[in-house]
Amino acid sequence: MESILDNIRVTSKLTTKSQATIPEKIRKILGLIPGDSVAFEVDQNKKVVIRKATPIDFEFAKALEGTLSEWSSKNDQEAYCDL
Repeated sequence: MESILDNIRVTSKLTTKSQATIPEKIRKILGLIPGDSVAFEVDQNKKVVIRKATPIDFEFAKALEGTLSEWSSKNDQEAYCDL
């Protein structure tokens, strides 16, 4: 018996702003609704895993925030504000 997760391959194209839509089939599997956050994990082989973000993801990001102060200048904010 096949699982809902067997052999799923869908694609999405990047926009000019480097954004991509998460296809409906994937959103349903992950239980994503508008306003949800997603987490991306990339391994050494450049394989990407996307999943629904959890509270621990936000805590981890908050903990890292203080170590990235060299990226928080006014010029950086202007350069990356549209991402």
